[in-house]
Amino acid sequence: MSSDHQEPSYTPGVLALPAPPSEEETEKITVNSNQTFKFDKLGPVVVNSDGTLSRIANWENMAPIEKERTLRVLVARNKVRLAEQEQAQGSASSEAKLSISNDS
Repeated sequence: MSSDHQEPSYTPGVLALPAPPSEEETEKITVNSNQTFKFDKLGPVVVNSDGTLSRIANWENMAPIEKERTLRVLVARNKVRLAEQEQAQGSASSEAKLSISNDS
């Protein structure tokens, strides 16, 4: 009994990140008339309350005014959440320290 089924062969290739976007592919948004941010198609990074990172799914479909308002809120919220994460890590590392006592 012969089988004509062959296993597909795997040829490892070079895995590389895509090239950074060109200047024409980036979008510039100015918030509060003094902060300018550049974004590619993916948009800004969101810091979640548990410290994980994500993106805004519909960033490409938002109108420019929606992007500006979203970014203004997101920048403030990300700062708060990053500070909370740093504080949580700081308290966790201080709790992990051992104390040595001379109880004889």
